[in-house]
Amino acid sequence: MAVEHALLDGTPARDAPLMAGIEALESILIEHEDSYPIAVIVALAHMDLGWAWRGNGWDADVPRRNRAAFDAHFERATDILDRFCGVESNSPLLAAARCMLLGGAANAHDRVADDYEDLIDLNPLNPGPMRAMGNYLLPRWFGSYDQLELEARRTAARTQDVWGAGGYTWVMFDAISGDDTACARLDLPFFIEGLHDILARAPHQHTVNLLAAYCAKTIGIAPSTHDAAGHVRSSIANCADWIIRSHLKELHPMIWAHAAQGFDNTLRVRSPRAFAASGQEDALRIIAGLFRREIAAGHKIVFTNTGPVTQPG
Repeated sequence: MAVEHALLDGTPARDAPLMAGIEALESILIEHEDSYPIAVIVALAHMDLGWAWRGNGWDADVPRRNRAAFDAHFERATDILDRFCGVESNSPLLAAARCMLLGGAANAHDRVADDYEDLIDLNPLNPGPMRAMGNYLLPRWFGSYDQLELEARRTAARTQDVWGAGGYTWVMFDAISGDDTACARLDLPFFIEGLHDILARAPHQHTVNLLAAYCAKTIGIAPSTHDAAGHVRSSIANCADWIIRSHLKELHPMIWAHAAQGFDNTLRVRSPRAFAASGQEDALRIIAGLFRREIAAGHKIVFTNTGPVTQPG
């Protein structure tokens, strides 16, 4: 974090202690060279430093010095992790770290599906790797639309006992939100079947809020100049109705706020309180819209342990 702040403030001073922290971690790694948890910690620190140097801009906009620092940190992280195998160690932690190396790997196109497949198989209950894989399989990263569809279906087949058709939905979740072509090519009935299966298997309110906010905000407000993608987005946005009516029991404003920003992991939130308030405002407005007929008839909407119910106003 200190390195990131120094770089954000401009060109750091030549004597700035940018390497002090990582050098201390490296000394600990020397003392515990056979410990993969420590190896992962040090490798992740190198990757964080690499991204701090590089930033999130396009390659062409990254200064040569910053790009060289990024490459050096990722090369060191690769060297550290190459001594271990997530599958052999039965470690999702190791497998996840290996996937994070893809951002600086020259052969990422060849590795992305296999690396994420290992991670998903080690930790199928966690939808995060499926979502990340779908994003990285887009052509703008390391894949293609055909590969995205193939891996989404393969993931659904491998995780059917956990998620039903939900594996397909999780892989496509972020990929279609910002890519009209991926959205237009979506197997819409399979995706919606996956939404139902996810909620049947993970009915807790975090997931309910996540899917409702995704359908209503992330997909529902996304602009599209592609007719086929527009139809898909409209159909998914309509799913917010049955998700909220059948499953929503409590509101998680922060999820709704992140959904409005496309679940951007690089987003800088200056005021968490204001950010959450914006999410709550969005959610209440959307819910009021879904129940507009009931509200117009003089009823009020009350969320109970079994979901929303209407009561006389």
